Parts: sequence; structure tokens; C-alpha cells
Amino acid sequence: MGQTLTYKILQKHLVEGELKAGSEIAIKIDQTLTQDATGTMAFLQFESMNIPKVNAELSVSYVDHNMLQDGFENADDHKYLQSAAAKYGVYFSRAGNGICHQVHLERFGLPGKTLLGSDSHTCTGGGIGMIAIGAGGLDVALAMAGRPFYLTCPKVLNVKLSGKLQGWVSAKDVILTLLQKLTTKGNVGWIVEYSGDGVKTLSVPERATITNMGAELGVTTSVFPSDEVTLKFLKAQARDKGWVSLAADDSAVYDKVIEMDLSKIIPMVAKPHSPDNVVCVKDIAGLKVDQVMIGSCTNSSYRDLRIVGGLLKGRRINKDVSVGLAPGSRQVLEMISSDGTLADVIASGARVLESACGFCIGLGQAPRTNAVSVRTNNRNFEGRSGTKSAGIYLVSPETAAVCAIKGEFIDPREAGLSYPKVDEPKSFYIDDGMIIPPADGGKAEIYRGPNIGEPPRLHALPNDLAGEILLKVGDKITTDHIMPAGSRLKYRSNIPKYAEFVFEGIDPAFSKRALETKKKGRAVFIAAGASYGQGSSREHAAICPAFLGVAAVMAKSFERIHAANLVNFGIIPLIFANEADYETINVGGEIKISGVKKAIESGSDVIIETGGKKITLKYNLSDRQRKIIIAGGALV
Repeated sequence: MGQTLTYKILQKHLVEGELKAGSEIAIKIDQTLTQDATGTMAFLQFESMNIPKVNAELSVSYVDHNMLQDGFENADDHKYLQSAAAKYGVYFSRAGNGICHQVHLERFGLPGKTLLGSDSHTCTGGGIGMIAIGAGGLDVALAMAGRPFYLTCPKVLNVKLSGKLQGWVSAKDVILTLLQKLTTKGNVGWIVEYSGDGVKTLSVPERATITNMGAELGVTTSVFPSDEVTLKFLKAQARDKGWVSLAADDSAVYDKVIEMDLSKIIPMVAKPHSPDNVVCVKDIAGLKVDQVMIGSCTNSSYRDLRIVGGLLKGRRINKDVSVGLAPGSRQVLEMISSDGTLADVIASGARVLESACGFCIGLGQAPRTNAVSVRTNNRNFEGRSGTKSAGIYLVSPETAAVCAIKGEFIDPREAGLSYPKVDEPKSFYIDDGMIIPPADGGKAEIYRGPNIGEPPRLHALPNDLAGEILLKVGDKITTDHIMPAGSRLKYRSNIPKYAEFVFEGIDPAFSKRALETKKKGRAVFIAAGASYGQGSSREHAAICPAFLGVAAVMAKSFERIHAANLVNFGIIPLIFANEADYETINVGGEIKISGVKKAIESGSDVIIETGGKKITLKYNLSDRQRKIIIAGGALV
């Protein structure tokens, strides 16, 4: 029996366990990436390990998220990250060099390598044939230290592509179509592997768009083969020496196969407030548009912005629409500057934004009240844009540009415009002057501004737990719900301050009530529905609740990265054995768990007592994770 591409790469990097779906394995990590929103804490955690130098083949620290320097905090953290990179042997991509996933694809990613990043969209690297996985900052810090990364051995879903995309249809429509089919729930423990004759019709930037939004599916990662298209891209980046040909064996057997004919895909849109709320663009034709934002790690490549520039050339954006465009990297910005695309964008009336995450994470460009905001990024969670009443619609660059011109949704195939022809360049603009290579000797002095704190030290799991339910939430609670992004992110290295905003958008008083409960020596519990912890890999959604005294989250199901983060910081991710029991949990209810330590040690179910009844909860924890929970976290 032949191997899948996924298992070929995992096998090469396997250091513990066996490739048996559902079992825990550990793999060697070749490359790591961090970004400033999550990387600051990751480096603080790495420092606490007292290791003189990073032990991965390659580690890169990017500054791309908190670029809005409103106050001293972000600038101080940037300086801290630069000094830490110099001391510990890490490449440092300066503010302005671009979004981590775009830059890593351009300048560092290589087929067949493993990449672990403290950002959920690290899976973008699958577009170049990597096993690229998003994780919490502590897991990345451990990988930087040379430790293996533990994960559940995945099942593999083969998406077999045939045909070729038609004009006005792009890679974004492919992944939106898949999200419509698979949704954001129920895909934990899978890797999506693309194959088929349709693969060769997609460029690396198009493949990367598809793997990028695999994060929204909730899968571990997604991966494309490495072929002549990959080689062409690496040659254009002057990095073809690292190319290898990679594909699944012809006789490979998959756990599930889905066939997609690219020629039958049409322009799609994800409506508010979830990436899987997908319909055809023509289904909402005529809906007036207030704002169009083009960019993010999903759709800010040279290919994407050339398409947009070609559509805006010689035209003005609609008078009622505000348009912003953010190139994904300095390389992209330089190229659209030199070929005239940028001039066409400016002449149209669009605003040119920084090469950063920016609007995607709510840092700037918040839309007006009740606005319809059309965006090319990957998430449209309620309030993530900075305006809770706004509706965010996720589309391709083609659809976004047409909305900007027309002022309303229209199927771009019916807009009466000519589709721009864009060829992949034979060579990209290359200037790595904004990437500072590792310093020699580790003699750099670490800079610490007043906002820099330390990772919280937690306590071992007691024999018994007693406390109360302080919050009950529904399905699809995201890490943005738990720990708001936007301007609040500037407190990411100051846990006591950042913890003041836990569940701010759901229950503004939660943080205060939790601290009061903690001071009384009582545990805090949270009840939740399905897919708890969707979205960002932001480990602060575990660190800050742990700081507030949260001992356990009881949910119908958890998303992969967040569940791992909860374990790393000593919070027990408990699953209702009977989902109907969720309905019986009430806010303010007393909770008692006798012998919780003994239950976790033995691997037996956890029984809680509340409201005069007993409820059984299970957990999906390996022996290693149970030991972490008992210790009170991975950093104790």
C-alpha cells in the first residue's frame, strides 16, 4: 500500500509514536515562525527555559500584526523581539517587511520541511509542499528549543482537483466552496491533501490561498504536492536549490476523498459571521457595499494585486465606497510600484495601506456602523473588524475589486468588465535588507519596556475542585470572543492587564468576577457548546483565563489549537459525555469535583456534582497531556 504525501513527510520527521490515526505522535520541527502578537510571549517562554540558542534549523521572528503604534507598548515589544532574536540566533523580519506567511512563502519555506508557527494561518506553507502547522506560542518556544511537537496523528482527506478555473473565479472561491461543503466544525484531527490534474493549473500563490483558509476548516493543516509549478516559483525567488519533488504514491489510500472540478466553481462569498456561511455571489447581487478591504495573508500576493490593479486601471471607485489595499510584503509592494499597478490603484481613489495584518485583526480601518464591508481576508467573526454592528463578507480579489467599482455586490462575470491577464513573473524582486540575520555569539542585551512581564506561574492540580460556573456560552466561540484582538493586543506581554478583557464582548464583568472568585480560593468554570476555541492560535485565550482562576472548560467539543493551549496552561478541557447535559448547566451554579486529580491520573471520566445531580465528562488527553494537567501546566 502506497503512502499519502502527508504521511511521507510525517514519517521522515517522526520521533515518537506510530503513524496510526488518532494516536499521539511527535515530529521533529525544521522551521519555526513567530509574529509579534503571539511571539512576544513565546520568546518570554523561551527565555524561561535558559537555553542559549535556538535549536531549530531556521527560526524567524516577524513583526506584522501590532503595527499601529498607539502608545509605547507595541514599539517596546518590537524592540524586545529584535533584541531576543539577536541573542538567540533568530532571523528578524522588521516592521514593514510584510506579513509572516507571505514573506515565509517567498523567502524561507521549502518543500518537505516541517514548519511550526505561533499563528493559526501558518498552514499557508502547505502551498509550497510543507507540513506547516499553527500552534500556541509555548509549543513553538519548545520547538525553538529543539523539542519535538506533539499532535494527534491525522486522518487524511484527499481533495482531488480536476479541470481549470474559469475567468473571474480564483483560489479563494475554491476554499470557500470547500468551507460550504465541510463547514468549520467537525474537522479536528484531519489533514487536507490536494491532488489531481487540476493541481498543476494552480500557481503557488493560489495554492497558498487555499491552504491558508484550511485554518477555517479546523483541520491540522493542508498540503499540496511539490512539482514543476513549485520549482518555477522557487526559481523566481532564487531559491530553487531547496526544491524537491513530492507527491503521494499512486496507490495511496485516503480516509476520505472529495472530488472537485475547478471548471465548475463559481464566485462565492462568506456572509457574516462565519467563514462557512457561504453562498454564491449572485445570490446577494444588489446588496450595497460601504467598504472594500483588499489584502491579508490570504489574498495579498503579487498575482492578487495585479488582478485588482488591472480592474481598477482607468476607473474610479464608487463614490459611496471606501477602499483600502495592503500589499502582503515589501516584495509585492516593490513589484506593483515598478510595473505601474500601484499608480493605477492610487488613481482609482483607493487608499494604500501598510504591508501588515492591519484590518484583518481589527487594527485600523474599522467600518462604519451597520456597514457592509467586503474583504479578502479569512475571518469574519462578529466584531473582529472593530465595529460590532458591521457585516463582514469574505470574497476573492476579483469580486472585491468589482464591488469597489460598482458599489454593490454583483457576480463579477456579469459586470461587463474585461478580465485582466496576469502571468507569474520569471523573477521576483529580491531584497532581504529588512530581514536581520542571526547575530553571532548571543551577546545582545535583551530590551525590556515597562509593558513586558513574565509568563504566569501556575499551580499543580489539587485533589478536589470546588467553585462555580461563571459563564455559559454557545457554539463556535472563537479565541477573539475569549481574548479580543485589535487595540487590546498591545497588552499581550502584560498578562494581568490583558486578563482584564477576557470575554469582554460577551460579559464585560467576567474578569472582575473571576478574580473575586479566585481570591476566595474557589475554582472558576466555563460551559460551552460545540467547536469551542475556533480561530486564532492566540494562547492568551488560555493564559489569561488561567491567570483568572479558570480550572476547567466544559464543552461539547474543542478546536485543536485551543485545546492544546488549555492543557499547556493547566486548564482541563472537559467534554460532555451526554451533550444534553449542557442544557442543565446554569450560570452561578455550584460545581464540585471530588478526586479530580485521581481521575486524571487514572484516565477515568470526571464526574461533577452540580444542582443536585452528577454529570459525566470525558477528555481527549494523551498520557503526556494528563501529566501536564496534573503538574498545573507545561511551564510549572
